[in-house]
Amino acid sequence: MAYDNILWTVEDGVAVLTLNRPKALNALDSKTLGELDAILQAEAAAPGVRALVLTGAGDKAFVAGADIAEMSRMSPQQAQAFAAFGQRVFARLEALPVPTLAAVNGYALGGGSELALACDLVYASERARFGQPEVNLGLVPSWGGTQRLARRVGPMRALEIVLTGEMYEAPRARELGLCLDVLPADRLLAHAVAKARVIASRGPLAVAAAKRALRAGADHGLAQGLALEAEAFGLIFATQDMREGTAAFLEKRPARFQGK
Repeated sequence: MAYDNILWTVEDGVAVLTLNRPKALNALDSKTLGELDAILQAEAAAPGVRALVLTGAGDKAFVAGADIAEMSRMSPQQAQAFAAFGQRVFARLEALPVPTLAAVNGYALGGGSELALACDLVYASERARFGQPEVNLGLVPSWGGTQRLARRVGPMRALEIVLTGEMYEAPRARELGLCLDVLPADRLLAHAVAKARVIASRGPLAVAAAKRALRAGADHGLAQGLALEAEAFGLIFATQDMREGTAAFLEKRPARFQGK
């Protein structure tokens, strides 16, 4: 399919999804959200995709937020539906079995910060800026900023970020746990793609199972999380990939995983 606001490429099992509205700082409007939802249901679920990198077009923004011009015309009912739609799309992203890596190349504010929070791994350029500035506009976060953020940085820190509406430069964002490595802008995407390629070379069923156990366990107590881990470990023994991986190790050769 062709998309107006999103670029999509796949090479060696690594997909790169680029939000492509640079004149609007890649702001997420209803159309772009719809395209993102369609991609996550179709292309991102294709058998050849083993890792997904998300970034923004241009050198200013990852995603500067939701489209304020569109939101300014919404009724309360339309606004709630818009929030629910964005939450469903981000939940679909978070639930993908393949790992997702955000390459935050500029502003990641409001909905952009929330998009990064829905990804598994986040890398940032030195130009990146993170924040939930909704209160500056008389708004509140609506795509996970009051929920995923608290789970990422803790409730009190999340309250400070949300209630002040302040922006955080990449080094401070890294200290807060909003991103991992901070790199020069011209190295960011290559770094994220290289990490994605490493993951894509591993056993895809094992990667999916490990991600699922980590995600689920984070919302449960230790005992239930350990039970989920043991279940995943047992189920993986029914796969051809497990047999191939262990055989390759014993035979001192590279494994040839098939995702079966």
